[in-house]
Amino acid sequence: MMPMTDLPPFLIFYIAAILVMLLPNRLGQLVSLTAPVLGGLLLYFLADTAGQWHIAEVVLEPVRVDDLSRLFGYLFHIAAFIGVLFSIHLRDRLQATTSLLYAGSAIGAVFAGDLLTLFFFWELMALSSMFLILARRTERAYRAGMRYFLIQAVSGVLLLLGTLIIYAQTGSLAFDHIELTSLASLLIFVAFGIKCAFPLFHNWLTDSYPESTPTGAVFLSAFTTKVAVYALARGFAGTEALVYIGAVMTCFPIFYAVIENDLRRVLAYSMINQIGFMVVGIGLGTALAINGAIAHAFNDVIFKGLLMMSMGAVLFRTGRMNGSDLGGLYKSMPVTTSLCIIGAASISAFPLFSGFVSKAMVMSAVLDEGHEFVWLALLFASAGVFHHAGIKIPFFAFFGHDAGIRTSEPPVNMLLAMVIAAILCVLIGVYPWLLYDLLPFSVDYNPFDRSHVLAQLQLLMFSAAAFAWLKFARIYPPELRSTNIDVEWLYRKFLPGLSSYCGGLLSSGSRGTSAALRAGNKAIMKVIFRHYGPHGTLARTWPTGSMVLWVAIILAASLLLYYF
Repeated sequence: MMPMTDLPPFLIFYIAAILVMLLPNRLGQLVSLTAPVLGGLLLYFLADTAGQWHIAEVVLEPVRVDDLSRLFGYLFHIAAFIGVLFSIHLRDRLQATTSLLYAGSAIGAVFAGDLLTLFFFWELMALSSMFLILARRTERAYRAGMRYFLIQAVSGVLLLLGTLIIYAQTGSLAFDHIELTSLASLLIFVAFGIKCAFPLFHNWLTDSYPESTPTGAVFLSAFTTKVAVYALARGFAGTEALVYIGAVMTCFPIFYAVIENDLRRVLAYSMINQIGFMVVGIGLGTALAINGAIAHAFNDVIFKGLLMMSMGAVLFRTGRMNGSDLGGLYKSMPVTTSLCIIGAASISAFPLFSGFVSKAMVMSAVLDEGHEFVWLALLFASAGVFHHAGIKIPFFAFFGHDAGIRTSEPPVNMLLAMVIAAILCVLIGVYPWLLYDLLPFSVDYNPFDRSHVLAQLQLLMFSAAAFAWLKFARIYPPELRSTNIDVEWLYRKFLPGLSSYCGGLLSSGSRGTSAALRAGNKAIMKVIFRHYGPHGTLARTWPTGSMVLWVAIILAASLLLYYF
């Protein structure tokens, strides 16, 4: 048996990223594909100890291993392998290198035992992932990538500021449970919330992910938000505010996803919806709820990655992503269609698919804690996700009206990556104890309770019937080439417009002020010129007699004032 090791798994990814830049393309592809496998083996034999570094008076813990970090470590290695396999056909060193750096930084973040180490990987994630958006090499992708990085940088600044305040107050940088009772904890909470796509902070996700490359979106969907979910579970489990924040997150994206035309943007809104279930579970803080949140994060990476891959394959083959431009692709892409349907069934929580066995835990925990209204919100969200991700994505991409597009299946590596994800979706759905045994708490839970299975089947059946009725009655929102206004409108349109307007007013005001000053100066100079100019009063030649008379008058006045 291989001895236990203290070598952190993320180093494998960083070394691989350097080699990819130096080696020929074929060898670089082999290194990229090997890195997640070697990293996973290294993680399996990673010792359950925490290593500490002492730098001056600061104590850092770059690698902290427990059940929570180990589970996310396994998840990110699986996601990295699937993502690299899906993109292995590319000859783009930029994407290959930054993908490995991104995955390695995400793994480093979940093993960080102190806030300063977490900040280091937090920022590396932001920087490396930005290039997966810029690699699309379009004007929209460039602008979206810059906005993405700016918002991620704000999150990092808040995290660093909160960390420094905590260190000044306590003398410790340990990343453990944080009570939401101080300014420092609030700053860190908001930093996590930005990366987790909390309401009002969510548009960086829906703005940037659809503009990334077909392969880059697979990596983006796996790491950034899930690291934030991990950070919330580590630092703010049991914070009641998260219950209500998560409930809002599950509901509001549904309305945008239903009317959205860009199918990858539909999946971006769907991602926020699914993260909401995780946030609710973390906010409840019970063993069942935390297990449900972590299990759902694990499953979401797999089935959302499968859906992103299926849409990436469509984009790769057709160059189109709007539902209004697609349809009928099942005729030329039947395998991709079938795999997409498996992902759709998983995200919709069909029994015997992965989403069912994790979402059920969160829903049960909500009822156990007496949050009936939150449970109703989650029930509404469950029906909504079936509408926009379970039905809309495969229907408008592969069925619906026939757009007349005749293409072929994507490359074999893309299909193989989707097949692996689909197998995991079914395997975990059929035998969830493979995942349950890895969860941080030991909870005896059976997702296949008869009442729950029947209730979920009824929900799905009525949701499907509602979709069919809305389509045939021509009430369902049509796929239109339009731009939907979300919160991002404030910083993309309103604030720049307001700034330009105020700048115009100031410019006009300054021009008016300058004109008034020039007019005033001109009037003053005119008066001075009239009196002191060559023809002015004080420049005239005065007769001698008049001058003598005036001198006498002034002298007499002076004498009178002096004596009286």
